[in-house]
Order: sequence, then structure tokens, then C-alpha cells
Amino acid sequence: MGRFRHKSALLILVIVFIAVAAVVATAQSTFKVDVKLVRLLVTVKDARGELVGSLEKPDFAVYDSGVKQDVAVFEHHTEVPLSVSLMIDTSGSTSKDLRYEITSIEKFLRALLREGNPADAAALYSFNDEVTRLNSFTRREQPLIDSLKELRGKAGTSLYDAVYLASRELNRREGRHVIVAVTDGGDTTSDKKYADAFESAQDADAIIYPILVVPITNDAGRNLGGERALETLATGTGGRVFQPMGAAELDDAFAQILRDLRTQYLVAYYPRNLPADTPRFHMVRVELSRKDLRATTRTGYYGDAPLTGKAPR
Repeated sequence: MGRFRHKSALLILVIVFIAVAAVVATAQSTFKVDVKLVRLLVTVKDARGELVGSLEKPDFAVYDSGVKQDVAVFEHHTEVPLSVSLMIDTSGSTSKDLRYEITSIEKFLRALLREGNPADAAALYSFNDEVTRLNSFTRREQPLIDSLKELRGKAGTSLYDAVYLASRELNRREGRHVIVAVTDGGDTTSDKKYADAFESAQDADAIIYPILVVPITNDAGRNLGGERALETLATGTGGRVFQPMGAAELDDAFAQILRDLRTQYLVAYYPRNLPADTPRFHMVRVELSRKDLRATTRTGYYGDAPLTGKAPR
């Protein structure tokens, strides 16, 4: 009987050991699969500033925190649908420019939805001291156009709140994420801070294209700090700022954004072999095999270390 009990106890220990080993193996397997896929939307231009859309995967090298990474996903622009959040500043100072802005925005929406990928969609927001989602993502032009006709200028400017909200909603959608913000300057009434808006856009893999419609041309009275914040939001996410003077230049700004979006590359990787002291914001760079070309993408993404960055002044 004693020998039987001894064998039974030994058998139980073996079973427990096997079960624990299986749990550990599963946990390790889950960890390996659950590594974040970092997606970079890359625009490539030559020395003359012309867009280049004919490159292939071997032409790209990606570095995360200085460590070269293996490209896991590579796709050309036409293969990945766009989700474009179009945000319109309706603060009091925009009233005199709203009419021609709306005309240009209508042209942009028609071009976006009638050309390119048949799965492209747009959402429409207005922001003054409050942020209003006028239309959820849609391919139907008329509801978007109808919403534009109701816009009026009043109150302050909650730009950071608008970027934060739009980014969170973009984060739930597949494909490429873009924010186009038509505004006349800096933030004045947001609850969210610059860092909140920037991190939210980074988490959503969103490119930000601010279109700065400046109400006055000289520096006196302009919100230069706000304009610099727009510049860093753009460059940090892989976009760029436009400063059109009048309706014709605004039309051209929208046309340039569309050209950028339709010649982009999606380059993605799983971060590997990063240093133990890598900061929370991982710096990323893309290099090209052709030295006569220049790649533009976001400057990095947020990982797990403490946030230390501040808004530009």
C-alpha cells in the first residue's frame, strides 16, 4: 500500500510539472505573438521635390532606437484604404474665411471619394470652444457637403481636443489614418494638452496635415507658438504644414495632400533587439537605398517608458 501511495504521489507531481510547463510555454508563445506591429506611412521624394511611388521593399531600411529592424509588411499606396478625418476650425476669428474654405473642402472631398481606393472614407468635424463630429466615416458625398453648409464662426479654438477625439476614433479603423485640420492658428480653449493630442495621434498611426489659414500676414498679433505646435504635430506624425494665401493656394494645398496620400508606402515591423534603456518614445528613421531620394515618416512611437516630452513654445 505504501509503495502504491508513493507512486500515486509521484504521478501527481509529474502531472503538475507538465501542466506548469505548458502554462509557461503558452505565456512565452503569447508574448512573442503580442509584440506591437509598428506601422509607418512613408512618403518619398526626389531632389526636385517630386513624389516617387515606384520603390520596392528592398529599397527601405528601418531603424528603431538606432537598431535596424526587419520589415514585416510592405504595401504600396493603392492597396491600403484611407480614413481621413477632416477638421474645420469654426472659432470666431475664422468667419471671414469660412466661405472659400468650405468651397475648397467640397472639392477635396469629391476628389477623395471619387478617385483612389474604393474603400476610402471621410469623417467631418468642426471645432471652436467645443468639438462636434458632424459626420461619421462615410463615402457618401452629400451628407458631408450638407454639413459644411451649416458651419458658422464663433467662440474659441479647441484644436488639441479635436485631434485627440479624431485620433481615438481613427484608432478603431483599419487602413491608413489621416487628419487634415483647417485652422487659423493655435489652441485657446482645449481641455487636452499638446502632449495628449500628439500621443493620441501617434497611437492611432495618424498623419496630421495642418492647413494654416493665417488671418494676418505680419507677426504682430499672430499665435506663433500655436503655429510652431502645428509644425511639430505635422513633422512628428509624417505630415507637413501648408500656409495658403487665398482660395487658389488652398485648392493647391488639398491637391498636394491627395498626391502625397496616393504615393505613400506602408512599411511595418515588429520591434526586436531594442536596448534595455530605450525611452518610452522610440525614435524611428527610414533610410533608402537610393541616396538621391528622401523619405518622410513619423519621428517615432510610444512604448512603455515614462513620457518626458513637452509642447513646443
